[in-house]
Amino acid sequence: MATGSKRTLGKKIRKAKTLRQNRNMPTWIVMKTKGRIRYSPHSRRHWRTSKLDLS
Repeated sequence: MATGSKRTLGKKIRKAKTLRQNRNMPTWIVMKTKGRIRYSPHSRRHWRTSKLDLS
């Protein structure tokens, strides 16, 4: 795997986007929707079970 200095800007941006998508839903949204929405519309990804396709 390439280190940060050798990784291209496009790969860094795509990786940052997938990290943002992998976060929990904010608590205030769960409270506002009374628990109807608990998960992010993007499926949560575990670092070991599913890999990113950043090629």
